[in-house]
Amino acid sequence: MGFARTCSVALVGVEGVVVEVQADLEPGVAAFTLVGLPDKSLTESRDRVRAAVVNSGGEWPQKKLTVGLSPASVPKAGSGFDLAVACAVLGAAERIDPRVLAEIVMMGELGLDGRVRPVRGILPAVLAAADAGYEQVVVPESAAAEASLVPGVSVLGVRSLRQLVAVLTDEPVPEEEPDGQGRPDPLLAGLRVPGAGAATGMHGSGAPQPDHDLADVVGQTSARTAVEVAAAGGHHLFLEGPPGAGKTMLAERLPAVLPPLTRQESLEVTAVHSVAGLLPPGKPLVDVAPYCAPHHSATMQSLVGGGPGVARPGAVSLAHRGVLFLDEAPEFHGQTLDALRQPLESGHVVIARSAGVVRFPARFLMVLAANPCPCGRFSQRDSLCDCPPSAIRRYQARLSGPLLDRVDLRVEVDPVTRAQLTAPGARGESSAAVADRVRTARQRAAARLAGTPWGTNSEMPGRELRSRFHAAAGAMDEAERSLERGVLTARGIDRVLRVAWTVADLVGHERPDAGDVRLALQLRTGIPRGAPMALGALT
Repeated sequence: MGFARTCSVALVGVEGVVVEVQADLEPGVAAFTLVGLPDKSLTESRDRVRAAVVNSGGEWPQKKLTVGLSPASVPKAGSGFDLAVACAVLGAAERIDPRVLAEIVMMGELGLDGRVRPVRGILPAVLAAADAGYEQVVVPESAAAEASLVPGVSVLGVRSLRQLVAVLTDEPVPEEEPDGQGRPDPLLAGLRVPGAGAATGMHGSGAPQPDHDLADVVGQTSARTAVEVAAAGGHHLFLEGPPGAGKTMLAERLPAVLPPLTRQESLEVTAVHSVAGLLPPGKPLVDVAPYCAPHHSATMQSLVGGGPGVARPGAVSLAHRGVLFLDEAPEFHGQTLDALRQPLESGHVVIARSAGVVRFPARFLMVLAANPCPCGRFSQRDSLCDCPPSAIRRYQARLSGPLLDRVDLRVEVDPVTRAQLTAPGARGESSAAVADRVRTARQRAAARLAGTPWGTNSEMPGRELRSRFHAAAGAMDEAERSLERGVLTARGIDRVLRVAWTVADLVGHERPDAGDVRLALQLRTGIPRGAPMALGALT
């Protein structure tokens, strides 16, 4: 009788659980039994592992073979257990010393010829192994850079099962023939889900397009100010205006003014993108704010996560620490939009399925864009709209009040006039100039919030705002009168104070004064209150 064990990782959402892979050989009729709550793709590993071992020059044991995945109560899915299963079987057959395998965590899919293919979720898997105290991991060669992002772990990248067996048995490591030059490496196919990038509206790895600059936006002083305030404080933004006014242009340029991600934020974003299969092979670490713009026909599962079997991250998680842009927001299904309420408040989304409950991070900056009416030409200043009042009310009511109450900034984007387009020097400030002010404002907020669990003004709870972070004396009088008249809710007045703190950080005030609060009120309600929309007028 032979027995060997090694370890792998099962992913539950973006969190990993270390799984012990045990192999037991007993005399009897040759059979291969896999137990431990595997799914269909994992059950099929019996045939993949057998073919890979034989084609790698090994001898398949002709005995009764039982492979157990422990703990058996955790669902296991995917082909990432192939490498661990193969090594455990070879250890039980005494081809590899079982003592060498016991403290190694292995992840990778095996091809029938013995090549090791990458799988999704390498980064969160290695993070789980490190948290469990393991110091050695074996991953596919093409995913070694991603695994190396975790400090304190020794990473071995292998291209084939033959190479791994040679390393574990102190034999000469064979050289693997490279794949055909000039063609995409087939081993990288496991890192991406076909069509997933187009379905989520991602810009490659989430990075903003290099040709998107705020200087391209002509006019729109109010909207540009709102974009800058949203970036500085992490506030949600609602842009309303006719077609062609520049709402999409503003949203696409918002990621360029956001500050770079910190190391911890980069690991969080990379873990989500790795699990979703959106991590580019040549870029193991996402260090810029992601941008996700799903189409208005997106289902609730594609937006908040879910799907058949094991739940997958949705657009709100792919936009974690970045921007989620919902263009033509009233065209989204009402239930789909209302499903955003919980992640907007909590910063994460919890998905319950029969297979278990998963939790995905979802702290994003939401930008809604909408036309004022079905034809898009409704305005208080002219009568170009042909829509009846009832149609306008129904169209605007598609965005529920509870959802809009969670949006800090609401701006009407006016159409650009001929004079603005043709005026000399019509280009506004560049994204780089705005990004510098945003970075400075974030630093002021971080210094003020040092020692607290919050990093931006939008994350501060209302009780802390009212007890620790007060505005200047008398600055909130107008906001409190709006609360008494029913213009603001209790949540709304807290959000006005959050925006006022962001405005104060941008203009360099120690505490929000009456001017800062007035601008915050104007941005929150969309009602003109005489506040200058240019931030420079407040300094």
